[in-house]
Amino acid sequence: MKNIDNAIWTEDLRSIEWGELSTLYQIALLGDKSPNMLKKVFKNSMFTYFIYDNNKLIGAGRALADGADSAYLCDIAIHPEYQGIGLGKEITKKLLDCVKSYNKIILFASIGKEGFYSKLGFAKMTTAMAIFKHQERVMEIGLIEKDEI
Repeated sequence: MKNIDNAIWTEDLRSIEWGELSTLYQIALLGDKSPNMLKKVFKNSMFTYFIYDNNKLIGAGRALADGADSAYLCDIAIHPEYQGIGLGKEITKKLLDCVKSYNKIILFASIGKEGFYSKLGFAKMTTAMAIFKHQERVMEIGLIEKDEI
């Protein structure tokens, strides 16, 4: 765990090395996301944040939003060497600040991180539904439940 006082925050997509971002998601255990896919989804997001330490990408996050009603915070990742020092909390708060006037703010928490997001004001939904490209895989890891209706 590192302590950094001089982290550089940016919203500028022009300076992002998409391969480096892809590697960040892999080592933060948020999946295998290709550089091209990440470039597309971040460019199509209304709000983005990136954190650097000495030119090393150590954090990222984004929010999809419609401008007034609904927002979805996603892809919040912190390099494992920098976890536990408040960067995940800070990036989430910055994204929340961007959408604070919205009626609905949604986030999918990684399994085991629900308590972290609960402390930031998120509550578990009882009626959320989802369709995933790899439905069986996300069911196996416990992200969704088999529909018994």
